[in-house]
Amino acid sequence: MPLAKAQPTIADYRDHLTLLKAWLGPIENWLAGFADGPQDPRTLTPVRRLPLLESDLAHDTIASLRVSSSEPLPCLFPPAQADHHAAYRWGVCYVVEGSQLGGAVLYKQLHAQLSPHPLRYLAGEGEPVGPRWRGFVQALEQHVTDETAVRRACEGAIQTFDSLIALLPTAIEIAPAIFTGHAGA
Repeated sequence: MPLAKAQPTIADYRDHLTLLKAWLGPIENWLAGFADGPQDPRTLTPVRRLPLLESDLAHDTIASLRVSSSEPLPCLFPPAQADHHAAYRWGVCYVVEGSQLGGAVLYKQLHAQLSPHPLRYLAGEGEPVGPRWRGFVQALEQHVTDETAVRRACEGAIQTFDSLIALLPTAIEIAPAIFTGHAGA
């Protein structure tokens, strides 16, 4: 990920947001078509993260940067084999909700370094991510209970991770080496 560098810059944050927009936008749009499972507002408070991400991209500190690429990243979600079952969507949401925990850690590490950018996406909407994560996991445990549902949720999580990895420019170069034992060669 672009922010994985030792000393990420505001340009790295822009690239991070651009990558996440290509990943999260299609996921949020797809999930918005459902009203059950994790999309049932009685189960979890709906959160749209894309507006925060777009707000960060429009901030002066990023808008003034030269664009790194004019080519939009491909939309890779939902995959052709996406399951519309609620359990699958619990797996998708597991990845998205979990990414917010990582965002909170990144915010703590980077907010002073990348100032004056407010890093709204990483900061979230002011709702602490820990309590939301605990509520999400509790709801997941209540709704994904049998072996078939767990398998569907795992498949949703795997395909969601895969759709993000596929957007990484180095994924094609690095992944085969990792699996064949030739990383770093």
